[in-house]
Amino acid sequence: MKEIKAIIKPFKLEAVVEALREIKGLPAVTISPAHGLSVERGSFDQVVKTKLEIMVTDELVESVVQAIQKAAHTGNPGDGRIFVIPVEETVKIRTGERDTHQ
Repeated sequence: MKEIKAIIKPFKLEAVVEALREIKGLPAVTISPAHGLSVERGSFDQVVKTKLEIMVTDELVESVVQAIQKAAHTGNPGDGRIFVIPVEETVKIRTGERDTHQ
């Protein structure tokens, strides 16, 4: 199992969500506002972005990454970043059920 985190431009959220809806078996997406500081260009101006967090099986990783990359792309600096992170275990709060998806 993997966690996919994506930081995108807020105005691209609708396009990204529509692209993700096309992926069969995608369980859910958590969306939250994100604020970052752009240090790359020598200034510390705050930048508003949108963060998506998605837990997927290994088989869905490439489809999700490609959907996000295509839908969020503008070709301009600051389009965002996608992170793929291994998940060792999940625990359902309500039931205590544990799942390693290995």
